Amino acid sequence: MIFDYQSNIKAYPKFQQYLRHYQPKLLAIWGKNDPSFIFPGAQAFTHDDPNATVQSVDSGHFALESHASTIAAAILTQFA
Repeated sequence: MIFDYQSNIKAYPKFQQYLRHYQPKLLAIWGKNDPSFIFPGAQAFTHDDPNATVQSVDSGHFALESHASTIAAAILTQFA
């Protein structure tokens, strides 16, 4: 994905169409201080998928390094 990020960006309309059509259960937990993938990008999931749950944690890009237990608990709650 990072190696060919421009192709990924070009595919965004397909990703968005998928979310609008299938409306899967979606959990996005984002580092609110991530300089690469900013939090409004996570919030955008809710525009295409009413089943999307978006949460932020006080971290940067590697949220799992500092918030693994919080993220794991959210996953278990969301998909149990």
